[in-house]
Formats: sequence, C-alpha cells, structure tokens
Amino acid sequence: MEHTANHEHRDDKGSKMGMWIFIFTELLLFGGLFLVYAVSRAKFFEDFHIAAHQLNVFVGAVNTIVLLVSSMTIAMSITAIQKNQKRVALMLLGITLTLAFVFMVNKYFEWGGKIHHQLYPGSDIVLTLKHGQVLFFGLYFFMTGLHAFHIIVGMALIGYVFFQIKNDKIKPDNFQLLENAGLYWHLVDLIWIFLFPLLYLIT
Repeated sequence: MEHTANHEHRDDKGSKMGMWIFIFTELLLFGGLFLVYAVSRAKFFEDFHIAAHQLNVFVGAVNTIVLLVSSMTIAMSITAIQKNQKRVALMLLGITLTLAFVFMVNKYFEWGGKIHHQLYPGSDIVLTLKHGQVLFFGLYFFMTGLHAFHIIVGMALIGYVFFQIKNDKIKPDNFQLLENAGLYWHLVDLIWIFLFPLLYLIT
C-alpha cells in the first residue's frame, strides 16, 4: 500500500512538472509573438493606432472580465474537490465552461463583424490599406485565433475533467488532473490579459 502511494505521489509530481514545462513552451510561443507585435507597433505606430480603432473595446473588456471570473471558478473547483464537495466542484466547472462558451460567442461575433466589413488579411479592402494596418490585422487575427484555439482545447480538457469527477475518478486524494486543467486555464487567461491591452487599448 505504501509503495502504491509513493508511486502515485511520483506520478503526480511528474504530471505537474510536465504541465509546467508545457506552460513554459506556450509562454515562449506567445512571448515571441508579443515581441514581433512590439517591434511592428514601434515601426508602424500610427498605422497600428488607426487600425486598432476598428476593434470593439467594450467586447474586449467583457471578454477579459469573463476569463478572469472563469479563472476564479476553476480555482474554486479545486478547493471544492479538496474538501470533498463533488457537487460544488461540478457546478463551478460548469460555470467555467459556460463562461468559456460566452467568450467564444463574443469572439465569433467580433470576428464575424470584421469579416463582414472585409477587415481580414487578404481582403480587397485590407489590401488597399497601408502596410502597417495590414500587418496589424494580420497579427490581430493570428494571435486572437491562436488564443481561441487554446480556449477550445481548454474547454475540451475541462469537459473531460468534469466527467472524471462525475464518475468519481477524481477525488480529494487524487485531483492532479483537475489542478493541471486549472493551470492550463490560468495560462489562457494570462495570455488574454496581455492581448487585450496590446490590441484594443493602443493610445
């Protein structure tokens, strides 16, 4: 029994270390994108400023609040499972998933509006704009698109964890998978906290 407990403890540590390594590589990826953005913005500041006015600051702010609250609810679900409050943990994960869905719906309509007005890379209108503005819209769609992909992956992971808890596969003495899902979701939140001011609040 003691050998099994030690083995599970080592697996938990390895799982957590693996998640931290993954998060580090993701931060390097987005860090590189942020660096490209910073250099491009410095070079074409006026163009970036003009293009950024086409973004809806209110929608961006709402999505920021949505993700911040979702980070709180998933953190609370970890506390709930530690206290053996299965039902509360499931409810909090359900709220997290709902908020993630709200974020994606907002992003769908935001992107839809840009596409409707032909403000997307390669469109006839964008090709008539200055180089800096073309670059801004390219970075906007690529970075927010990559972030949206991470949201979808996070939703799938949280959904999987939800059913693991529901089927008693995750318990107060074995909640590493939920904790890793929480770490991933905090990463998604952190990335958006940087994206929002960089893209929407250019002054």
